[in-house]
Amino acid sequence: MPAGGYLDDVSSPAWTPPTRARVVRIRERLREVYGVPLMRPHGHPIAELVLTVLSQSTNDRNRDVAYLRLRERFGGARFTWERVRDAPVEEVEEAIRPGGISKVKSARIQAILRAISDGPREDGREPGQLSLDWLPRVPIAEARDYLVSLPGVGRKTAACVLLFAYGLRDVPVDTHVSRVGTRLGLLRAGAPFEELHDQMLALTPPGQELELHVNLLRHGRRTCHARTPACDECALARMCPSRKLFV
Repeated sequence: MPAGGYLDDVSSPAWTPPTRARVVRIRERLREVYGVPLMRPHGHPIAELVLTVLSQSTNDRNRDVAYLRLRERFGGARFTWERVRDAPVEEVEEAIRPGGISKVKSARIQAILRAISDGPREDGREPGQLSLDWLPRVPIAEARDYLVSLPGVGRKTAACVLLFAYGLRDVPVDTHVSRVGTRLGLLRAGAPFEELHDQMLALTPPGQELELHVNLLRHGRRTCHARTPACDECALARMCPSRKLFV
């Protein structure tokens, strides 16, 4: 299956980008069901990076437990990312064990932290200091390129950092957003995730990146399930070209 997946969800191969009016209708309907997310940028890009690593192959609860254990293990109120970077990897692995595949995740977290320590010095920090505070001060394409150069960081993770930490214009495309967007015809079926991110960013009105991402994700989790979507309960059923494949 191609990276975008769900080739069986849209029967017509002649996909064309959605009109602005269609995007607005879908956004408005999602807003009626799920409301408008109220999430201010939290300003902690390294935390967002680590959270995305911890979220792999687990649920939100286990991710959060692993993250809290990591902070408690390496200082609590005096926690620093430098302590995590410099610790024996076995200690990091033990701290994040509730999040699953902790051996892989611990090594990746430390590799990311070391790469950031060796990264650009645009903010005047000292060598070895961990900081991504400079990201909002450079063009967003430069910030994105830097993030995806970090070990194991792809477009989705970079978009999470830019959007959730700083409120910058990017839209993460996870499996839920990909699935719902493809079924609705917003995204091209079978497209690789790099293309899906470009498509999602292009169709999202400026300033609505967070809302559209979160509400598509909510819809994927609650209604538009991977195997058996609840089309009979779906608020978007009338405007979904894929409904006939499941009813």
